[in-house]
Amino acid sequence: MLVAAGTAAQAAGIGSGGGPSEVVLLVQIVVLLAAGRLLGEAMLRVSQPAVMGQLLAGLLLGPSFLGAVWPEAQHWLFPPGRDQKAMLDGIAQLGVLLLLLMTGMETDLALVRKVRRAALSVSVTGVAVPFACGFLLGEMLPAAMLPRPELRLVTSLFLGTALAISSVKIVAMVVREMNFLRRNVGQVIVASAIIDDTIGWVIIAVIFSLAQAGTVDPWEIGRSLAGTMVFLGLSLTIGRRLVFLLIRWANDTLQSEAAVVTAILVLMGALALVTQGLGVHTVLGAFVAGLLVGQSPILTRRIDEQLRGVVTALFAPIFFGLAGLSADLTILRDPRLLLLTLGLIAIASLGKFAGAFAGGRLGGLRTAESLALACGMNARGSTEVIVASIGLGMGALSQDLFTMIVAMALITTLAMPPMLRWALHRLPLKGEEKERLEREAAEERGFVANLERLLVAAEGGPEERASASFASRIAGLVAGSRGMPVTVVRLGRGGDGGALSGAVVEAAQEGAGDGETRTVEVTELTRDEPAAEALSAEARKGYDLLIVGIDPAVAPHAGLAESVAGAAERFDGPLAVAVARGVHRADPERAALSLLAVVDGTQAARRGAEIAVTLARGTGAPLTVLFLAEAAGTGRRLAGLRQGDAAALREVLDHAEQNGVRVRTELRHARAPEREILRQAKAGDHDLIVMGVTRRSGDGAAFGPLAEAVLEASDRSALLLAS
Repeated sequence: MLVAAGTAAQAAGIGSGGGPSEVVLLVQIVVLLAAGRLLGEAMLRVSQPAVMGQLLAGLLLGPSFLGAVWPEAQHWLFPPGRDQKAMLDGIAQLGVLLLLLMTGMETDLALVRKVRRAALSVSVTGVAVPFACGFLLGEMLPAAMLPRPELRLVTSLFLGTALAISSVKIVAMVVREMNFLRRNVGQVIVASAIIDDTIGWVIIAVIFSLAQAGTVDPWEIGRSLAGTMVFLGLSLTIGRRLVFLLIRWANDTLQSEAAVVTAILVLMGALALVTQGLGVHTVLGAFVAGLLVGQSPILTRRIDEQLRGVVTALFAPIFFGLAGLSADLTILRDPRLLLLTLGLIAIASLGKFAGAFAGGRLGGLRTAESLALACGMNARGSTEVIVASIGLGMGALSQDLFTMIVAMALITTLAMPPMLRWALHRLPLKGEEKERLEREAAEERGFVANLERLLVAAEGGPEERASASFASRIAGLVAGSRGMPVTVVRLGRGGDGGALSGAVVEAAQEGAGDGETRTVEVTELTRDEPAAEALSAEARKGYDLLIVGIDPAVAPHAGLAESVAGAAERFDGPLAVAVARGVHRADPERAALSLLAVVDGTQAARRGAEIAVTLARGTGAPLTVLFLAEAAGTGRRLAGLRQGDAAALREVLDHAEQNGVRVRTELRHARAPEREILRQAKAGDHDLIVMGVTRRSGDGAAFGPLAEAVLEASDRSALLLAS
């Protein structure tokens, strides 16, 4: 590959005094991508981060290795001319912004809030101690190593920041790989790294303004700090709402491919320009854009997948490869510089370790947990390389200092995974933490936990809107459990505009449970067309569950009514049909609930029971699980059930217990299931029957004879979920 690339570079006229060449740029990109991918794979196979392979690719292709053993080939591939280098550097600078965007999207602010006491304690000491060490080192460096001796303060501040920062990406990757991400200590490690990163980017933004000013002007420092604080305050309050509206508008209005990704990239660029206008670095704007996008309640998984592919496949290998190319490890042949580099690594590691360990103890963690925390926080990884590149670009670091910091980032990152694995294996799982992890694991596998956006289709005559309001209430209870946005499509012009969205909002506050308050975004639309036509375009915007509240729900000749069938046929995803009867006809929004969940051994029925648990948890309603068994068995005991049926029932009961919902269990024969369901609903005085059903193949609106028989014969409200 190197020979072929060198031949292509020669053919393009390198060394003949020509200008920049697109052919050479293409050769550089191909070589960096191929070498970065192969070395990244090699690093993964030895349990190291792939990004380190991309950095090593740059080191091998740069003056550190290829330039030392075959300088002609290195100059062919990466000519020293400023114009040619600027072409690759432009791609790398865009890569920096995209990497910071992805870092922000991966930042879980809810996790920070959850473990804020320990995380803040660790971050304060874990930043302050290594920052002080780095600052003092900068003040003691000989003037010959400073790029601008008159701005020693800027270099010292930058060294302090470089030693204090941690890599969220590397830390989270190792903790996740070891299945420790949800452990108490794992959450503190990741949350502390998030806070470290955030503090670091703010400090870098201020240092950048100092480097631009050329002098240490207190007025300029104050202006930059004030502008940064105002920017962060507005972004994390008003900005969250505006970003959500932008993403929803792009998703719902624009029909071109990857429109949401374009909107996010435009947002990233706009915020980067805002921070540049404030006199701070563009990386802060890109990072904040990622924070806001990551908190958007819709389409986060799809956005992440679309962006991550481009960033990790193209921009990351080029950026980290170029960072490796910019470092020249041959300088370490100088014993003085080698000793300085080893001293920098020692100071960085000891400072971060001591600071994080002390913070963990002050934050209430045990010694073993604090030890694991200190090991995990020492990785600098990609974040350190980005910081060093910014410092080199702004003139805060000399070429030698840049190389030393890259070496420090490489060594601390390679050392962190085995150290963290050793420390985490010393922490056994027990007590409350074990129960919490089991509950969270069950939730992640569940149906409700994977919903992101709900759609409600509501219709009824002028005097017949109970099911519409009841469906809105059900949607609000489900949405409130996880803060999901809801769109209500009101079919027909009659009725009180805004009433259905009001029902969703009111129910969402109740559905949050545990005294929590969650903001649920609700949009109400009015359509005159029949249900099928009205939902045809709306359903394409990306919804995870359609809840239909249309009266009448049952046709005179049995089966679902034409309007319900039309709505169901135009939606390919999970579908729920809500029918208000009994007390819910008179007061669909506030009448109390008494739930009966019908369960058998099927996955569809278990998902229906999960919805019932969600409703019971939010409202505090009593819940009875009626299990229809094929084997003999009555009462509440599992005796007589087949092994598969017993496991299915146990899964439902465990899910209810993990959510704090008390359940009454009834077992019945499945020979006449519709009679058993109606008999239990009457005997238990249940007013809502919840059933998980399966759509018939090739017919989007048929739920099978059992569901339709119950729907036709019952005088109780019903919720049928076809998941």
